Amino acid sequence: MSTAILTGPPVAGSPLEGDLRSLGFDVRVADGAEQAAAEVAAAPAGARVALVDPHFVGHVHSLRLALTDPRFPAGAVTGALSVQPQARGALSRALHRRDAAGTDTAGTVTEGADAAGREAAGEGAVTAPPRTLPDAVTAALEADEVAVHRPELGPLHASVPTDEASRAAAREAVAAVDDEAVRLRNAVKSRDGFFTTFCISPYSRYVARWCARRGLTPNQVTTASLVTALIAAACAATGTRGGFVAAGVLLIASFVLDATDGQLARYDLQYSTLGAWLDATFDRAKEYAYYAGLALGAARAGDDVWGLALGAMVLQTVRHVVDFSFNEANHDATANTSPTAALSTRLDSVGWTVWLRRMIILPIGERWALIAVLTACTTPRITFVVLIAGCALAACYTTAGRVLRSLTRKARGPRPGGAPWGSTDRAARALADLADSGPLAEGVAALVRRTGLRLPGYGPPALALLGTAALLGTALWTPWTPAGGVWVCVAALAYALTSGLAVAVPLRGALDWLVPPLFRTAEYVLVLVLAVRAAESGVNSVLPAAFGLVAAVAYHHYDTVYRIRGGTGAPPHWLVRATGGHEGRALAVALASALWAAGAGHGPRQGPAPAGLTIALTTLAVVVAAVVLVESIRFWVSSKAPAVHDETGEPA
Repeated sequence: MSTAILTGPPVAGSPLEGDLRSLGFDVRVADGAEQAAAEVAAAPAGARVALVDPHFVGHVHSLRLALTDPRFPAGAVTGALSVQPQARGALSRALHRRDAAGTDTAGTVTEGADAAGREAAGEGAVTAPPRTLPDAVTAALEADEVAVHRPELGPLHASVPTDEASRAAAREAVAAVDDEAVRLRNAVKSRDGFFTTFCISPYSRYVARWCARRGLTPNQVTTASLVTALIAAACAATGTRGGFVAAGVLLIASFVLDATDGQLARYDLQYSTLGAWLDATFDRAKEYAYYAGLALGAARAGDDVWGLALGAMVLQTVRHVVDFSFNEANHDATANTSPTAALSTRLDSVGWTVWLRRMIILPIGERWALIAVLTACTTPRITFVVLIAGCALAACYTTAGRVLRSLTRKARGPRPGGAPWGSTDRAARALADLADSGPLAEGVAALVRRTGLRLPGYGPPALALLGTAALLGTALWTPWTPAGGVWVCVAALAYALTSGLAVAVPLRGALDWLVPPLFRTAEYVLVLVLAVRAAESGVNSVLPAAFGLVAAVAYHHYDTVYRIRGGTGAPPHWLVRATGGHEGRALAVALASALWAAGAGHGPRQGPAPAGLTIALTTLAVVVAAVVLVESIRFWVSSKAPAVHDETGEPA
């Protein structure tokens, strides 16, 4: 159990002790810093320890926000401080220093001996207001470079009154605000999509509270959301109208639970590393499993839409990489003077345009609602065609705006004369990790660095675009024959060369954030194109195999993103080498296509083609999935994994 130490005798009639016990604390009383240090030493080694002034008056949720949030090593509000086990050493040192500095019997730190001397000499009461022991220790921890989280309280109250009049006023302030209503309102993200904000959150927050009162955890709700989505996918796979209707309803139910798990985590401050991993990966697993279910259902009805399902997954994944790369490249931006940014600021002042712009980009709420309605009312083919058209429009809108913003981006710390720096080392490292370069590209990059070759300002994205265009153009316009397959292999080798050149220098340029999305486009679309052409030549089940391969690789890329977001860096380098990197996998797929094109039937009239390419893609998918999943699970269940949940409001 966590330990809360009152730094003085309890105030008669105060509910503070009961409030602390309701938050799971064992309450102790210490008379000053020396006894507080002894109580800290006596607390269980792995327990959280809090210091609270006995005169504290405030809302229970103020204490909850400061004292129980597991994401931070320390948290504080006026009159209260809490530290995790990793910061207890710093807490003990701070208390010993406070004891040496002197505290009165009520735990109030005595300060300003010089000012007190002037007051005694008749110069007036010039001493600073007395500071509570928890506040003084908080300042000492910050001076010791311990990150202390200070939550935004909004209308909530937290204070340490110094007399009865101020205590009465503080109690009135507490009584004037409904603690539970604020807690429930704060459980909802401050920024979210239109559909989630107006059609889901008004009631899902109450579902979250219901879950909290029955002891359910966010991870249990997340798992329930996944199971519901998988059942929806199974219903869609039946290929019947009743199955499609049930699938649409269950998909919306899954999204309600998806919103509920995050709201429950914020409502009860139940954050965990496992929850961060589930939150980061299950949304993609649910959506792409549903795509597969729709494709299976369509196949039962005699309509092959696996190519459309794979296209939808590719487009959505590339969109996310654009989001992640742009955000990482611009994490240090403090200003933007582009006309695009100015127009965006003006539009933000008009309420309806804000919601319209959030809807245009098809965030997860709008996207799932669109899929659910189309599934129930139309066919899988129409569902995928409308989804791809909408996502393509959203991708063009967001990417064009970000390109325009990037051209005049300013970063922290301008050079003398006002010229902006390039992206920081952190941003360049993140973009290099997102690039997912394998041994071939890294070998080329190392060779280029030794030669001292320098690229022009827009060299990296231009090279990435050139290699991507050459690879995909060759795959699209050469026949699916042994000769055509050889040319695709040559293009894949050229792509590895241009990829190595693109990452040979740090990615600090204004448009260098485009490099990872271009690499994702090249790899995923190559698999799509070759699989579609093989299917047209009679190769059985090649598109489902390609779907599985892209899903496995996409998981690896999402895993990389969320590790970087958590501040722990990319997956280990051996993992990238073991999976071949984007250029290595592209070359492997091109070689497999060329090898098995030799025995293809080249048309339905000549009989079915051999399933060698299907076996090759399936094998590659299984190997990548096994290696990536084992390492990912090891990381996310370890103590080093970050308990970082998506609180940005970015439309996933």
